[in-house]
Amino acid sequence: QVQLAESGGGLVQAGDSLRLTCTASGRTNRAGSMAWFRQAPGKEREFVASIPDENGSTTYYADSVKGRFTISRDNAKNTVHLQMNSLKPEDTAVYYCTADFPGFRSWGQGTQVTVSS
Repeated sequence: QVQLAESGGGLVQAGDSLRLTCTASGRTNRAGSMAWFRQAPGKEREFVASIPDENGSTTYYADSVKGRFTISRDNAKNTVHLQMNSLKPEDTAVYYCTADFPGFRSWGQGTQVTVSS
């Protein structure tokens, strides 16, 4: 009963930045860990970053994005963000946000990020 909607994707050049936003609607009060995943054409979906605590005190990142991406959450606005800096062509993918609830994980529709060489 929770819907997630990603926005902020686009076409940028290598070295540029993008800020993705995931907005949750519905029954969001019990949301726990939130995260970002991505999937490039022909590749498996992979973990990007997570922020398991509502206070945002703990974050986790894939090795490939450490030092470049930052995940954050704003519980009052029911949003989670992914600030992506120093983008590389290999970051090109559809980015999905997730929210964990007791018994299930909710997924958004995804937003396309394309980084040109």
